[in-house]
Amino acid sequence: MRIHHVQLMIPRGGEDEALAFYRDQLGLARIPKPADMPNPDGVWFRLAQGELHLGVQEGFPSETRAHVALLVDDLDALVATLDAAGARTRASNDVDGLRRFHVWDPFGNRLELLGA
Repeated sequence: MRIHHVQLMIPRGGEDEALAFYRDQLGLARIPKPADMPNPDGVWFRLAQGELHLGVQEGFPSETRAHVALLVDDLDALVATLDAAGARTRASNDVDGLRRFHVWDPFGNRLELLGA
């Protein structure tokens, strides 16, 4: 069994901010949503294995413990890019021999970044 996609939520109208963060800062490639989806809002991105979907939700709950953990090739470079862009990042303890940082997207979703 493997993950096909993970979905995080963003508030209505947050697509441009999501693109600025996920595409421009994290470097993820945007992929088109299928035309027959019942909710045309939101944006989708390709991961090395699987996809990250950002869906639109009314009454968006931010700052939860829920998160996605992403294994990245160059953790230092990515964290430097995020810091330079003004993203909120925080170093954390190592896990299973991997260094770890947390970053919050513009909507309060927490991403865990892992790297050597």
